[in-house]
Amino acid sequence: MGWVLMSEQDVRRMEVLAEVLSGRRTVASAAIVLTVGVRQIHRLLIRFRENGGGALIHKSRGQPSNHSLSPGIREYALELVRTKYADFGPTLAIEVLLDKHAIRVGRETLRTWMIEDGLWLSRKQRKSFHQPRLRRESYGELIQIDGSDHRWFEDRGDPCTLLVFIDDATSKLMQLRFVASESTDSYFEALQGYLEAHGCPVAFYSDKHTVFRVNRPDAKGGSGMTQFGRALAELNIEILCANSSQAKGRVERANRTLQDRLVKELRLENVCDIEAGNAFLPKFLQRFNERFALVAAKPENLHRPLNVKASRLNDILCHREQRHVSEQLTMSYDRKQIILERNEVSEGLGGKYVDLYDFPDGRLEVRWKGCSLPYRVFSKDQRVSHTAIVENKRLGHALAFVKAQQDRRHETKVMTNSEKSGYKKTPRRVYGPGFEPKTRLAAAVEMPV
Repeated sequence: MGWVLMSEQDVRRMEVLAEVLSGRRTVASAAIVLTVGVRQIHRLLIRFRENGGGALIHKSRGQPSNHSLSPGIREYALELVRTKYADFGPTLAIEVLLDKHAIRVGRETLRTWMIEDGLWLSRKQRKSFHQPRLRRESYGELIQIDGSDHRWFEDRGDPCTLLVFIDDATSKLMQLRFVASESTDSYFEALQGYLEAHGCPVAFYSDKHTVFRVNRPDAKGGSGMTQFGRALAELNIEILCANSSQAKGRVERANRTLQDRLVKELRLENVCDIEAGNAFLPKFLQRFNERFALVAAKPENLHRPLNVKASRLNDILCHREQRHVSEQLTMSYDRKQIILERNEVSEGLGGKYVDLYDFPDGRLEVRWKGCSLPYRVFSKDQRVSHTAIVENKRLGHALAFVKAQQDRRHETKVMTNSEKSGYKKTPRRVYGPGFEPKTRLAAAVEMPV
């Protein structure tokens, strides 16, 4: 038997038992000090008197556990994991070892073995660290954009989304706008306000939302560019998509700050809806920037002036698609059948493509080489299809729209029997001092006697 070191508890026991043997402490006092029973003190005294302090050490100390597995099982299990189940976690690995190899090992035991052998990383070791990105040096060089879905008006109004534009170099809030949800139209409205106030920046930095990026590069239809991306390309503004939320941490942290400060200021001003909120935002934005905006490393402003007429800007910030015109001068768009009015221009458009301009305010124009064509619309049943793809960020807005459609669709008026028979209630007649009947009765004829 090798040497076994005594613990502090063993040394303390030896001191107390020595005091008992010397008569300086009673057995009852020793039991209280060592927090054991009196009978256990008598057992320890016998062992200490016969074999000294070494007898106080537990006999199984330094010995392998009675429940320990043999080293051969450990090596065999690790060899199986290393060769056949290298990408398995400990929880799944113990199930496979038991089912396919009849090896029963505890989950935490196997986890410890795999960590010691380098086959598994602990949660702390698997934690990834993101390298902080330095700010851009110039104002207007990179604008981070994002939408924050939150109960901005608390219980006073419905939840909505706040679109946030923030300058990367200075952390200055450039544009804030309350919208129902993140959509192309809502970003068009916010972008128009930004361009008119500040001009054109070098680039926007966003997440991989489908407003900014086509997430299916193998899509058969379309030009491979979203409507928002097409509008920015026409304005000569670049759009960059972050690979993670940490990469655009500037706007993410701004969202967290706004969800605290802005919510409370809206409560103090008793703002309850989107329209009142958008009217309040300019004043809040100015105060926020005066307090938290920084100075850019370089003094130049990289915003370019917006040299675009208002009519041209409206044509850019809208949905634009091409549609094939049939020989009957019809086309389909947004569950509508559009029928072109026959004239000298439209007569020759059968089999050709025309441009559709769908503006955020609801206007729809059909153009051929810049010329607007008259048309009429045959509406199909408007509803959200059961196969419609709805993103998580727009789910609440989509459900509210579906609910409104269902309520309107199922409103049925129950007719009474009188209404079915065509009965119309005669209005109440009012007899006043100047009342004259419409039809006068014939004078009474006296009969001869």
